[in-house]
Amino acid sequence: MTFRWTEHRFAGGALALDVANSIILRSDAAKSIDRFAAPEQIIAFAEAATRLGAERGRFPTLIAPEAEKRPVFLGLREAIDDYFRSSLASGGNDDGSLAELLFACGAALRSFPLATSLGNATAHSALSLLSAETRERLKICGNCGWLFIDRSKNRSRIWCDMAVCGNRQKASRHYQRKKEAQT
Repeated sequence: MTFRWTEHRFAGGALALDVANSIILRSDAAKSIDRFAAPEQIIAFAEAATRLGAERGRFPTLIAPEAEKRPVFLGLREAIDDYFRSSLASGGNDDGSLAELLFACGAALRSFPLATSLGNATAHSALSLLSAETRERLKICGNCGWLFIDRSKNRSRIWCDMAVCGNRQKASRHYQRKKEAQT
């Protein structure tokens, strides 16, 4: 399956979160889709992240990892997802996951020494998310399960993207209310 990377697909607010969110419906193995299953999708992601990602001004034109280094990149993706999800669940007290994240970031920075590498940029992005202020704003979307940074003034956002997940939730609630009113 080929995905077209568009701006709403970059709803995490940071490159590291967008990489972690490359698995759709991660919590449902039967419906889960890995957008990086095909190597050409990682290449397309790197190109789209350069143009559309929230941190596009922070990183140069990004280059996808070579085939032999993809396992390091995918390991980084899993460590990012595991740490931030477990951190949200435990209130930030998961030292085991933090150690795995730091190890994966170190491996990525050794494997991808150039700033133009998607692996290097993703590791830097993940490390920048460790600040207390940013971690306090991390959330999991109530609709799709993606990780995102709540940049709203009052920190009340519950969806990764209002145009996609917020609209779906509101439409679903409207449909349910209309259905209940008819019965």
